[in-house]
Amino acid sequence: MSRIGKQPIDIPAGVTITVGDKDIVVAGPKGQLTVPLQENVKVTVEDNVATVTRDNDEPKSRAWHGLQRALLNNAVTGVTKGFEKKLEINGVGFRLSGGPKEIEMALGFSHPVKYAAPEGIELKTDKMTITVSGIDKQQVGQVAAEIRALKKPEPYKGKGIKYVDEVILRKAGKAGKK
Repeated sequence: MSRIGKQPIDIPAGVTITVGDKDIVVAGPKGQLTVPLQENVKVTVEDNVATVTRDNDEPKSRAWHGLQRALLNNAVTGVTKGFEKKLEINGVGFRLSGGPKEIEMALGFSHPVKYAAPEGIELKTDKMTITVSGIDKQQVGQVAAEIRALKKPEPYKGKGIKYVDEVILRKAGKAGKK
């Protein structure tokens, strides 16, 4: 039995889960998400608790079991609390400005770099910090990764865009002549 898959999911007040033939719709105070229903896996909702079970013990079914539970739990968390990732810009001359849907950054290139957020994602800027927030965990992570990829942190001075909790391993510079 999957350690993750066998854990029940508590459904908070204000959240509804509707299980269909091919997908599961999770609706809550922050919005609505659709989770695809994997084959050989069943989801049942009783008394504000959702449980995920599998039909058989085949390796494919065992793999889908934990994944289905994790995706459903992330959807429930997303429609109640939401998800956020914070990015930090380090570097001399680097600047950041913008609003909830589009940000503009000066990252040492000959032109300013603009990034427009997709539907369902909000970008907040505060000095040299970008906060990416939304209800879909996968989409929040993808947007944060795309913004980080614009100027990855380099190992010598640490200049670039990094996650706030990320540790950049620093390298020693050139050795001087003796």
